[in-house]
Amino acid sequence: MPLLEKVIITDIGAEGNAIARIDNQVIFVPMLIPGDVVDIRVRKKRRKYLEGTVVRFHEYSPDRITPRCAHFGVCGGCKWQHLPYVKQLFWKEKQVKDNLTRIGRLDIPVLNPVIGSSEVFLYRNKLEFTFSDKRWLTREEMISDNSNLNEDALGFHIPGLFDKVLDIRECHLQPEPSNSIRDAVRRYAHRKSLPFFNLRQQTGFLRNLIIRNTSSGKVMVIAVFFLDEKERINGLMDFLAEEFPQISSLFYIINTKQNDSLADQVPIHYKGDDHLLEEMGGLRFRIGPKSFYQTNTKQAFRLYNSVKEFAGLEGSEVVYDLYTGTGTIANFVADSARKVIGIEYIDDAVKDAMINSEINGIINTRFFAGDIRSLLSEKFFLENGGPDVIITDPPRAGMHEDVVRQIIKASPSRIVYVSCNPATQARDAGMMSDHYIVKRVQPVDMFPHTHHIENIILLERKVS
Repeated sequence: MPLLEKVIITDIGAEGNAIARIDNQVIFVPMLIPGDVVDIRVRKKRRKYLEGTVVRFHEYSPDRITPRCAHFGVCGGCKWQHLPYVKQLFWKEKQVKDNLTRIGRLDIPVLNPVIGSSEVFLYRNKLEFTFSDKRWLTREEMISDNSNLNEDALGFHIPGLFDKVLDIRECHLQPEPSNSIRDAVRRYAHRKSLPFFNLRQQTGFLRNLIIRNTSSGKVMVIAVFFLDEKERINGLMDFLAEEFPQISSLFYIINTKQNDSLADQVPIHYKGDDHLLEEMGGLRFRIGPKSFYQTNTKQAFRLYNSVKEFAGLEGSEVVYDLYTGTGTIANFVADSARKVIGIEYIDDAVKDAMINSEINGIINTRFFAGDIRSLLSEKFFLENGGPDVIITDPPRAGMHEDVVRQIIKASPSRIVYVSCNPATQARDAGMMSDHYIVKRVQPVDMFPHTHHIENIILLERKVS
């Protein structure tokens, strides 16, 4: 593959990869920032662009800073730690604008400035660690004479490699006791000779460790095992309860499947409370071991405030909250609406949404579980009232075309579209552009040090 010498990085594009342009051809390179001057080895040639890796640095960008984490560059979780936070926000805002105008071909107003996170470290309320009987080795370790290279790992998956795990010794994303719990479990497992999981061979005992916390300091731990060996399970769970009295909720799961997905698994309550309670804006939200909840609590509050403002509710509206999850947005806006209809395809999430309404004394919400494509129909609108306002917060893949068509058919006066993927948001908004105009755009940074950005757009129905 060719070597491109002294290439100047000029931009940041899809998935946070840096961009350079050589002879009118775009080349994407990971882990660089604008201003870097490097030699690049081309590793893939696509029809419209190239992909490459760095071979040598000639100059470092003046914007480059020293990353805090020792795992930076290998872990893949915080790809922008070498970029000052104010610059991260600049590039995220540009990503939103580019997606809306280029993919959606939308006429947009001036973007509101990105709402940055008040905490750029220790902001996550949930982390999931994975056990592996063979840890990922860095290039330096592979060429070293170290005899302890076949150690196991408790950490994060290497990006793009489902069966490779980097052993994590420090993580700056979740507050204590997250690091302490992870390291204590590793030490206990070694002391008791508990075998770590091998995903390819489907062997081992310890599989995953999930740690959740609330802003008030409550902690939930869920240990996932491959084998239902009660004595070993009880030993680890009792160790955690004794070693960390701040753990208020302790669960375990037996997962004998080939993949790590826990959506269809049953958590077993071992000790303490069977849920966490998080408070936000005067409301309480119940978080179970499998509940979805925004992982940056403080930013979630700012996000929901913006959603409520964009919705412009006066108290008489019927609001539909699509992809409602555990009903956080639905319950958050309920005090300003006549009725809120939440729709979600995951049954357990809908049960949590109902509980969240109940514990907050909210009586004007109704939640439905099912495929949104099937539920959104004239019959459903007749039974529950047509929507005056639709709030939609779909997964990264965005909304199905049938859902977009049904929204257009329902003809709400306003649509508040929340998205963790501005590209699919732009695509969907583009499909509605004959009927709706983008009036406001508000990016919200939920994940500092990553390229991810949450974005809210307000769509208003065009006057015929």
